[in-house]
Amino acid sequence: MSDVTDLLAANLHEVFGNRDAESRRAAIDRIYTEDVVFTDPEATTTGRDALADKAAALLADAPADFAFTEDGRRYAGPGTGALAWAFGPPDAPAVRGIDVITVREGRIAAVTTMFTA
Repeated sequence: MSDVTDLLAANLHEVFGNRDAESRRAAIDRIYTEDVVFTDPEATTTGRDALADKAAALLADAPADFAFTEDGRRYAGPGTGALAWAFGPPDAPAVRGIDVITVREGRIAAVTTMFTA
């Protein structure tokens, strides 16, 4: 997978929005580099295992009706992209943010997540 817009969608829907641990892990192994760096306001983590733990913890703490939705267009340039998202029950997001990715050799090498103020 090398298209930046496809990687943006996969990051949101196949990883952070995926409650099935087995298919989530398969997506992580497919779309991220081994040394992926994930940064959000809480911490910076490195590696696929750390990213898998982050996604699992986020989903474990979220109510069952919470889901990620795209909150605007996908923006892509050479080797980088951004996607705004919303997380919460349908039509009533509890939080909004944006993911900015850096792509290396067709995989996500870095994700920076920012929340709206």
